[in-house]
Amino acid sequence: MPLVLRVSLVGWLIAATLSNAIHATEPAVDFQIHLDVALQELSPDYCWFHPRVTSAPDLGKDGDPLVVLTLQKHLGASDHYSGLYYMTSRDLGQSWTKPVLPKQLEWRQGEDRETIGVCDVTPGWHAASERILAIGTQLRYNQAGDQLMERPRSYDAAYAVYDPKTDAWTAWKTLGMPMGNNGQFHHIAPGCVQWLVQDAGSILLPLYYQGPNGGPYSVTIVHATFDGERMTYVAHGDELSLDEVRGLVEPSLTRFHGKYYLTLRNDNRGYVTSSDDGLHFDAIKPWTFDDGRELGSYNTQQHWVTHSDGLFLSYTRRGANNDHIVRNRAPLFVARVDMERLTVLRETERVLIPERGVMLGNFGVAAVNQQESWVTDSEFITNGELHHRGADGSTFIARLKWSQPNRREK
Repeated sequence: MPLVLRVSLVGWLIAATLSNAIHATEPAVDFQIHLDVALQELSPDYCWFHPRVTSAPDLGKDGDPLVVLTLQKHLGASDHYSGLYYMTSRDLGQSWTKPVLPKQLEWRQGEDRETIGVCDVTPGWHAASERILAIGTQLRYNQAGDQLMERPRSYDAAYAVYDPKTDAWTAWKTLGMPMGNNGQFHHIAPGCVQWLVQDAGSILLPLYYQGPNGGPYSVTIVHATFDGERMTYVAHGDELSLDEVRGLVEPSLTRFHGKYYLTLRNDNRGYVTSSDDGLHFDAIKPWTFDDGRELGSYNTQQHWVTHSDGLFLSYTRRGANNDHIVRNRAPLFVARVDMERLTVLRETERVLIPERGVMLGNFGVAAVNQQESWVTDSEFITNGELHHRGADGSTFIARLKWSQPNRREK
């Protein structure tokens, strides 16, 4: 055998052995996907948008959690949203209450007769206070539904609190985050993010922000406390920037095996980074598959699906015979993340929610118990008509039923 071939063969055997050893140490967590419809409606005046869930342990039937799903109506103008509706299920989504808009979560009128609302909401369970905290972006509309941005904090971090035992919501409150030394936090938006509750009950809240002169958005993580009634700003971490198109927006944070991971939206591509403390991060890098090619997710969000034995990413992307879909925002995928290289393992990719002729809206991910994590999304139909490829205005729940318990969620 020629020396070159012999050396190449030895190198290949060593690489294969190392690869097998690495994969042998990875937990064999797997999941089955079950697709359900929580709500289906077609209307020429609106479509349902931003469906996201969280769960309150032991408050459902037979020891199941109470699941709360928040959602909004997308109205006629771009990014014009109603107040926050909610639905509940006590039997793990087998049945749901109808969408209800509490008066505390409705629009209110501003000083100049503008409309003030809150959108892009993500709810989450806060175990220490036994409350559900819904966090989103407060914004201002004129009568035509256009967003008004001329004042400081026309975008602001807002939250409402839900007591699952009494089925009662508080009114919206704002975080009260300082403007920053250079006024860089002129507008702040925790819109469509995944946020974390720390073991001691404090909160790590990703948000994106913009100074008074506009320009590309940047991202930071806010450390805040929550006492069951009020969130209080404590500090913020690194300020992550990208001077490209609109910059960085819609950040989502997770914790896995003692480390923190952040995924970020940009108009051209998605980015990812990691941190040891959730506040100070490595340099961002574009999301790629493990073969080096770009993931193809652009101008939309990505979110984490976190199991105690594996970290996964949910996303949309180019290259899926979906160029007829606006921003290629369907189908919705999930795949495992290579933790060493922070890449997506292409061979693990699966479809969570299929493409049926229209784009999918802003989605959410949550663990509802140790056996299931849910990914929720709605079909974006604004004319109230069925699509010939099958879209009918469904709000989907893609259930990931784990092969072994998710010990991260108790």
